[in-house]
Amino acid sequence: MAKIIVVTSGKGGVGKTTTSASFATGLAMRGHKTVVIDFDVGLRNLDLIMGCERRVVFDFVNVIHGEAKLQQALIKDKTYENLYILAASQTRDKDALTQDGVERVLNELKQEFEYIICDSPAGIEKGAHLAMYFADEALVVTNPEVSSVRDSDRVLGLLASKTQKVEQGKGRLKEHLVLTRYNPNRVVKQEMMSVEDIKEILAIPLLGVVPESAAVLTSSNGGVPVISDKNSEAGLAYDDLVARFLGEERPHRFLNPEKKGLLAWLLGG
Repeated sequence: MAKIIVVTSGKGGVGKTTTSASFATGLAMRGHKTVVIDFDVGLRNLDLIMGCERRVVFDFVNVIHGEAKLQQALIKDKTYENLYILAASQTRDKDALTQDGVERVLNELKQEFEYIICDSPAGIEKGAHLAMYFADEALVVTNPEVSSVRDSDRVLGLLASKTQKVEQGKGRLKEHLVLTRYNPNRVVKQEMMSVEDIKEILAIPLLGVVPESAAVLTSSNGGVPVISDKNSEAGLAYDDLVARFLGEERPHRFLNPEKKGLLAWLLGG
């Protein structure tokens, strides 16, 4: 049975699209047929991170409005045969998305895919609401800063009250916390919130902690999801995250500050 997963947060710039790309790629790497949809109409970025921006002919909005068939708009990833991308429109606004249209496309995708990943836009407006409305589970992405955590708490309130599952009395979505841009050295200096502080505030299970890493930007600029970079801590963290989502037991890494060597300590580094 197909599962719809929304990747969401209240605040922009926390790593939702990076997470959507690596999460979807990780599922496909493990043999699960997966599609990732960009709900950020007018400001699409998913196709850039997935390295398929030059292959976008038709998009999500075209399909919703009957201007193209779903199979015409789906882009097959060049590296992973189980992975497909449905890009957002760059020329429309968010009102181009309709609840009936989104539901129809998702129902069609359910016939073919195991996992449907919805990359939500920032904020709590129409696009974000439609990205989460039909979901079965949610990845709530946050940074270790007060404003990001507060906005994520607001999104958790919407997930608890404004989804089809809740409205139909089928219970809440299963929620997972994804903490990005984490730097334990800065936590020690009290420049960043700790994992424990964030878990206490948001009160949802921790799925993964992705460390602050230059590899994220390098991978994004290269059109390759960072999970493909097995030499980076961020890539390994996303691989762990996907494994945990699929039920594998893996300890959380990258939570503790690096121990200084003697020379670094003597030099004050």
